[in-house]
Amino acid sequence: MTRHEGRLGALAEIDAPAAALVDRMVDLSVRGLPPGYANGEFVFTRRGRLGDDGRWTAVPEGRSVRYSAIVALGVATLPEDGQRAALAGDTVADLVGNLVKGLPDIGNLGDVALIAWAAAEIAHPELDRGLHRLAELEGALRTGDPVHTVEASWALAALTAAHRVLGGASELEKRLEHAGQRLLTGLGSDRLYRHVLGPASWYRAHVGCFADQVYPLQALARLHAHTGDDAALRAAEQIAAGICAAQGPEGQWWWHYDARTGGVVEGYPVYSVHQLSMAPMALLDLADAGGTSYMKDIALGLHWMTARPEIDDELIIDDLDLTWRKAARDDPKKIVRGVRAVATAINQGSRIGVLDRIYPPLAVDRECRPYELGWLLYAWLFSLPRDAPGKQG
Repeated sequence: MTRHEGRLGALAEIDAPAAALVDRMVDLSVRGLPPGYANGEFVFTRRGRLGDDGRWTAVPEGRSVRYSAIVALGVATLPEDGQRAALAGDTVADLVGNLVKGLPDIGNLGDVALIAWAAAEIAHPELDRGLHRLAELEGALRTGDPVHTVEASWALAALTAAHRVLGGASELEKRLEHAGQRLLTGLGSDRLYRHVLGPASWYRAHVGCFADQVYPLQALARLHAHTGDDAALRAAEQIAAGICAAQGPEGQWWWHYDARTGGVVEGYPVYSVHQLSMAPMALLDLADAGGTSYMKDIALGLHWMTARPEIDDELIIDDLDLTWRKAARDDPKKIVRGVRAVATAINQGSRIGVLDRIYPPLAVDRECRPYELGWLLYAWLFSLPRDAPGKQG
């Protein structure tokens, strides 16, 4: 499949400039990944630094297992020569193999789920090790323990991908069913997902961020595509309709929502990765699974990257092969987020509009994390199989 088929081709049919932007960004992502790759893993970020000559550079900082696993998912969509270009000579099998070796020392459920998911996507011979470590961490959870929505979603995505590769072994079948039910039950009667499935601090218990919507939407769409679970499709459709109804007039995918109503608690920051990658990834998976197509909403979000009302600064930096991370308020202590979370906990729909004047969204976060480029590749070069009986097409 070429870029001009599949998802990019479908986008080009309704919005050629948006498709041209994505095509450009795919090339940028492949070029932009090697500077953050060293010794078999990716850095946490490439942080912008302004030199005495007035020019920006991007300095690598830290290491991240999580971002390495996400990049593995994205790079797996490339042919071998593309993988070696993105991974400084390595293949995605090399990257996943390095991640699998470190599993015994990884205690975060989400990180392990991502590694297992990546291993499943390429049918890595050590996929069982990822699934075993995921089972260990899930087995340590007690009944009623809170689980982050994002991590529960990645676990479901990993188990769905593994089930597609390994088939219906009874233990894996049960784990897949449990993971699906955990996510569906966690939505309850809410309009959107909360940040945590289970107990949380009272003043933020009703709040869910954009990631808390995108990843369950994606995982549930994939569950439906694989098994035909209609409850999963209904929940995915509900979340997709909710975030698209709340989308900003210039295509902004807002940051924090009141899960009870679907209203926006706090819109900023607006993240490049949401506009280019995460919203398209989840919504395209829904369409691939036989659900509603939101291609016009996706295209609107893409155009925000090149024309924004908030800031004049360019966010796509071709010279550095990256995107600056977000347009944000000059609010380093996140006062607006906290005040609005408390206000909406007490009174649904409360905005405290004066905060928009005190903290206007004029700041640019000049860093780029590798997962932003990894998800971009995965969003636009992946095509979701539809395995459920009667669902092929």
